[in-house]
This record gives sequence, C-alpha cells and structure tokens, in this order.
Amino acid sequence: MEECLAKKMEITVSEAEKRTGRNAVNMQETYTAYLIETRVVESQNEGQCAPVDSLWRRYSEFELLRNYLSVTYPHIVVPPLPEKRADFVWHKLSADNMDPDFVERRRIGLENFLLRVASHPVLCQDKIFYSFLTQEGGWKEMVNETGFQLKADSRLKALNATFRVKNPDKRFTELKHYSDELQSVISHLLRVRARVADRLYGVYKVHGNYGRVFSEWSAIEKEMGDGLQSAGHHMDVYAASIDDILEEEEHYADQLKEYLFYAEALRAVCRKHELMQYDLEMAAQDLTSKKQQCEELATGTVRTFSLKGMTSKLFGQETPEQREAKIKVLEEQIQEGEEQLKSKNLEGRDFVKSAWADIERFKEQKNHDLKEALISYAVMQISMCKKGIQVWTNAKECFSKM
Repeated sequence: MEECLAKKMEITVSEAEKRTGRNAVNMQETYTAYLIETRVVESQNEGQCAPVDSLWRRYSEFELLRNYLSVTYPHIVVPPLPEKRADFVWHKLSADNMDPDFVERRRIGLENFLLRVASHPVLCQDKIFYSFLTQEGGWKEMVNETGFQLKADSRLKALNATFRVKNPDKRFTELKHYSDELQSVISHLLRVRARVADRLYGVYKVHGNYGRVFSEWSAIEKEMGDGLQSAGHHMDVYAASIDDILEEEEHYADQLKEYLFYAEALRAVCRKHELMQYDLEMAAQDLTSKKQQCEELATGTVRTFSLKGMTSKLFGQETPEQREAKIKVLEEQIQEGEEQLKSKNLEGRDFVKSAWADIERFKEQKNHDLKEALISYAVMQISMCKKGIQVWTNAKECFSKM
C-alpha cells in the first residue's frame, strides 16, 4: 500500500477571512473563505524546506469534496465536516456562523477533516482530493466532470424509495442500530455539557459579586481593609477565568460532535449495503420469474394465474412460431439475468469485504479518539477544580492576615 498523503505533505487551514461576493443568481452574499496551506515533506534535502503552496476554499467547496468522496467510495466511513451552524451551545456562545469564535472553531474542524482524509489509506490517494489541496482554478469543473452527481442523484432517489430487504445482513443491521444509539448518546452528552457550562458560567460570574462586596467593605475597615481588598481581587480573577475555561472546553465538545456526525457516515455505509442487497434480491426474483415464464411456454402449462394466460384462453393460443420467438427472447434475457446476478453477487461480496475492513479501522480510530477526548476533558475539570481550591486558599490566607 502506498504511503498516505499525510506523511508526504503538511496540510493546514491557517486562517479564515470574511468576504463579500455575488452568488449564482447574482445576489450579493457574505461568506467565509479558508486558507489551505500545503508543503511537501522533503526527505533530508540538505536541511532545506520545500516552499509552501496556498489557496482559498469556501465551506461549500469542502461540502462538494465530501459529497464526491461519499458517492465515489460508498464502502468507506467518510470523515464528516464540522457543523455549518453551531448546535448544542451554552448561552454565552454565539450560534451565528459569522461569529469569529465559531469561525475559528470551524477552521480547526476543516483542518481536521483534511487531515482525516489525507490519513485514510484509500481516500488519500484520490486525485480529486489532491487537486482540492493544490489546484484553485477549475477544481469544481474537474469534480463535475467525474459525473458523480448523476450517481448521487440516482442513489438519493433509491435511498428515499421505500424498499424492504428480505434477507438483511445481521452485521450491518446491528451496525445501523449502533450508529443510531451512538448519535443519541452523544447528543444527550452534549446537551448535559451545555447545561453544566451555563451553570458554571453563572456560578463563576457570581463570584465577581464577592469581589465587589469585599472591595466596598475594605473601604470602611482600617485593620481588615488590605485583607478584604486582596480577597476581593482573587474573587475577581476567579470570576473572569471562566471565559477561557469554557472556550477550552468547547474544543472537547467539538471532538464529540465529530463522532455525532460520524454516526451518520456509518449509517450511509449501511444504507448502501441495504440498497445493494435489495437490488440483488430484485434481480434474483426477476430471473426466477423469467425462468418460470420460459418453462410455461415450453411445456404449455401455466402454473400461476396471469393476465396473459387469460388473454390466450379468450383469444386463442399463440402459434408455435410465436411461442418459439418468445422462448428465444426469454432465454437471452435469462442468460443476461444470470450474468447480471453473478456480477451483483461479486459486487456485493467485494463491498462487504471492503466496507467491513474500513469499519474495523474506524472502530479502532473511534475508541482511541473518544478515550483521549474524555480523559483530556476530565483532566481539564480537575484543573478547574484545583484553580477554585487555590482561589479560596488564597482568600483564606488573606483573611488570616487581617
């Protein structure tokens, strides 16, 4: 297997810029563009660094890239994009997609998306993805020339159609159920986290009232004044620290959100398998039907009721020549159907093999990432509690010196 692109190229989304332009219907719009910087990692080239290449991309172009990858590689759990608009936020955080803090978090998320794709053993080798990183002009035309949109449209229609698979693969059924449960659990976790953040923000900011009261009190005390003033200062610092704490905490929330969206990517693979299985069963059913028709024509016996059978009884039997012609057509269709069924069986087996290999890779990645994120979140909470203890320890010392 070729070495993944992430080891050959440094990829960063280094900045975001608010821009104004005209859209497809010539209306003015405001959007955010992101600067992608890439540098080829040279192998010990006398200590010289390769030059940095850069280009700007809009969020919609990232969406186009991901849609292309999802359609072109249906057996792969394609990395998700960061959210387009903020969700599961605590009250002080803006849900405006033009808010500088949100844009910065999305910048980090878009960089993470590119690194995920560049690290994937299959996706990293895609030419359209490489062009996304290196070719600013004409990239959209290149994507559209692949014809992926036609596949996407027909796939969407098929997925929206109501169909029922008679013999579903138990593994994919269980995986679909797991992805639903994972999404539900992470959604609840993010809601709890947002409520806790709101309460923490309130508790910390109320400590600012201690600072004000101690400061006012110090003005009327001679012996106790300095101690009260110092304690008030510690309370003010404590109250102000919550902004940075919750900003850092938002980073861990974004890591959880990534797997909230990964759950949908898992479901997409399950749906594709379900659709392939349905097509296979329909092809087998059609082949069986044609074989039965052929047998009925050859033997002159009708085993099942049909409109054709009734018509022949009412208006007379077909001539031997007509029957032979129909049998010949059916035999050709049966041969074609058998080849098609064989092809669909092979395609299905290849899909399951490839999909399951990628699902196992994804599970390993998920376990590692979520374990790391939860540990980091716990460490941050411990650090926050220690800061609170330190503030009150300092206040206690101030009171002791009065």
